[in-house]
Amino acid sequence: PNSLERICSMGFFGCLNLVTVAIPRDSRHINIGSNGVFARCQSLANLELPKESVIERRRFEEMLFGPSFHQCTLLMNRSGEEDGCILAGLMSRFDNFPVHRLCYHHSATTAQELRQCLDDQDNVESLVVDKFGMTPFHVLFSNIGPRLDLLQVLLDEYPYKILDLEDGNGKLAVDYLMTNWSGENKELLQMALHSSMVDPLTRWGSASWMEVMESKVQDVLADDDSERRSTLCTEARSAFALYKGIEAILILEMALWKAELKRGWRNDGTKRHAVDREESRCVCGSNVVIPSVAMFFGIERA
Repeated sequence: PNSLERICSMGFFGCLNLVTVAIPRDSRHINIGSNGVFARCQSLANLELPKESVIERRRFEEMLFGPSFHQCTLLMNRSGEEDGCILAGLMSRFDNFPVHRLCYHHSATTAQELRQCLDDQDNVESLVVDKFGMTPFHVLFSNIGPRLDLLQVLLDEYPYKILDLEDGNGKLAVDYLMTNWSGENKELLQMALHSSMVDPLTRWGSASWMEVMESKVQDVLADDDSERRSTLCTEARSAFALYKGIEAILILEMALWKAELKRGWRNDGTKRHAVDREESRCVCGSNVVIPSVAMFFGIERA
């Protein structure tokens, strides 16, 4: 709630898998309990505290369960081991990442506000990963109740490869959607998987590949078991990586053939020497044969 003023001692003690704690955007001052309030929250990364937050110092309480951020592995690795250093880091958590901040406060962020923020960035991709390895997708998806309209804005702006990045916890952004499974998150996962795996194949004109990937995405969405869902998603990503590799090889091969075929002609258009398709394939060192590839270059076969 916006009235939040204090997080009591041991409030989140031992929450090993806790990644996000959402603090209202209008909060100005929060007292942090000193008795292990976030102790042993090893995965905690997505948290921004108001600038005037303080840690309540009670030495006796600290002796029982340790300092406020005791054994918070990610926070300690990024900001230092002392509570004061971690607190300072969390108060400036998104200072250089305005898009991340809007995604963190997603419930109070409009799609227009997010779009304008992205438009104002000189180089959007240079600020896509913060010091915890989190992209705006990680920040949005690890929150409770992420929104479709904000996801659409991000997908319109960032290339699909951003969804392949892992954060400091070794998680993909979509992993958080599959962990916090709900009907709403299922819709977001469908949109994210389509954007990163199906839509690129559509642009490549690969109808058969697109049908396979569409089927794999539907299998992920239909499975109610979290472990099985994760496995199916990994298999889908592997299949897409294979298709992407094949596509890259085909593009490279065509470029090499084009160079070799052009070598058979002088600048004035007269033939210098005959380089047929098979010879071009051998000269460029390719092991893949694309039927009638020369026709795509507008070059008459020698």
